[in-house]
Amino acid sequence: MMFAKLAAWSMRRPLHHTLIFHRVLADRDPMSPGEPTAAWFDDLIAMLARNFELLALSEAVRRAADGTLRAGSVSITFDDGYADNATIAAPVLRKHSAPATFFVASGYLDGGRMWNDTIIETFRRLDPGTHEIDAEAGLTFTLGDWASRRQAAGDTIKAWKHLPPAQRRANVEALATRVGGLPDDLMMTTEQLRGLDAQRGVTIGGHTRTHPILAAIDDDEARGEIEGGKADLESVLQHDIELFAYPNGKAGADYTAGHADLVRRAGFAAAVATDWGTLSTATDRYRIPRFTPWHTNLARFSIDLARCHYGQL
Repeated sequence: MMFAKLAAWSMRRPLHHTLIFHRVLADRDPMSPGEPTAAWFDDLIAMLARNFELLALSEAVRRAADGTLRAGSVSITFDDGYADNATIAAPVLRKHSAPATFFVASGYLDGGRMWNDTIIETFRRLDPGTHEIDAEAGLTFTLGDWASRRQAAGDTIKAWKHLPPAQRRANVEALATRVGGLPDDLMMTTEQLRGLDAQRGVTIGGHTRTHPILAAIDDDEARGEIEGGKADLESVLQHDIELFAYPNGKAGADYTAGHADLVRRAGFAAAVATDWGTLSTATDRYRIPRFTPWHTNLARFSIDLARCHYGQL
């Protein structure tokens, strides 16, 4: 009922919603309880398919450019290139004939692990007790239950996110030495990526090679990350990669107008950020906003979608 009302409201003007996800898990993870589960994601996509026009992001961008974008449409996107995108999310999307775009950081294919996941998986495994992680940043934690481990991981990620990449990498590698057996299967393999790319309705996009905060590195390094990620994916998939997602994606804090120009000059046709908003005919196609509805309560998700529509988020 709520989604039917939202669809009617959206018909008042041609605004397009772009949703961003990272993972879809088989079951709830105590270290990442906000991540969507397969059952919730299935319910969500079914509701969207019933009440909205689900568009490939590339199609939404094309319609926005030529003035044919209609109200009540939604695009689904995923960032980073997690293996569960191929094994869990993709079958759900296929079940509902829902198109989606997957932005892949090419450097993590085939056994790589993103820095934030190294932090999460380390805190999952650290022995109970007090651990001094980074005295200079005030990161000392007493670990016991899952809540304390989640808090420690979140605080550490926040403290290290915008460090220069070399320093962040050194910090993360030192942390990881405190435990053993960190997973090497979180991200897609090359074969999983090719299989996903072959699925009807799937678009693969660029997301740099190693997911740096572009604003934290120099222009030459940023250019190499943007162009290199594109070249890597095109080599694997043997076709052009036309869409890009900025790592982290907040305008000003994570990328600038200069980075948008680098993306344009690299040959991308459009790029998405993580600033809240909607796509319309007036939107800069290299600054397309998206939002992340992590609520397991779909009624609350519906409210978020409505508030976004009316510019309240």
